[in-house]
Amino acid sequence: MADGDGEVLIEYQRIGNYMKAIAIDPKTGREVSVAGPATGSRELLTRTAVNKLRFVLKREAEQKKAGR
Repeated sequence: MADGDGEVLIEYQRIGNYMKAIAIDPKTGREVSVAGPATGSRELLTRTAVNKLRFVLKREAEQKKAGR
């Protein structure tokens, strides 16, 4: 998946009644995951996982810049 900030890899795993979406930044290898009902919207899971990944990458960049 390509978005405004670059490419993001998405993987889905069904675990019982839940669907897990994993978003991976191919440049850093950083990954995050979110889960929701298996009957829910894949688009919503994807959007949530990508937003979470952006948040984590931004936070890590700010911490690195601050010297933490």
